Amino acid sequence: MNARIAANVFRAAARPALTARARVAPVLAVRAASGHAQETFEQFTDRYVKFFQQAEDLFEVQRGLNNCFAHDLVPSPEVITAAVQAARRVNCYATAVRIFEGVKEKVENKSQYDAYVQDLKPLREELGIQLKEELFTS
Repeated sequence: MNARIAANVFRAAARPALTARARVAPVLAVRAASGHAQETFEQFTDRYVKFFQQAEDLFEVQRGLNNCFAHDLVPSPEVITAAVQAARRVNCYATAVRIFEGVKEKVENKSQYDAYVQDLKPLREELGIQLKEELFTS
């Protein structure tokens, strides 16, 4: 009998009383902006250069490009170089050409795009990559 009473007492103590719940003020959910530090442009560049250097197949290259271009910045020429080299390494000429199309969409004006094209001209010549404008002149 003592064991039964003790079990009932412990069970009642483990259950919060309904009146106790009514008195507790509701907790408002507060969302923090982010749980980690902001990434600098140099860290972003290093991360994606390493990613593209290690990419082994077309899926990885395209996934990396999708993630890279999703950020609210234009990737540095080092990242574009690594991405183009990765696209050619996995033997996808179309992806290499489209990387330059992505840069054209990300930059703010034509002069910035022209600066990227000029900066990456030796790479394009080395790998035999033409721009969309050069492929389809009309």
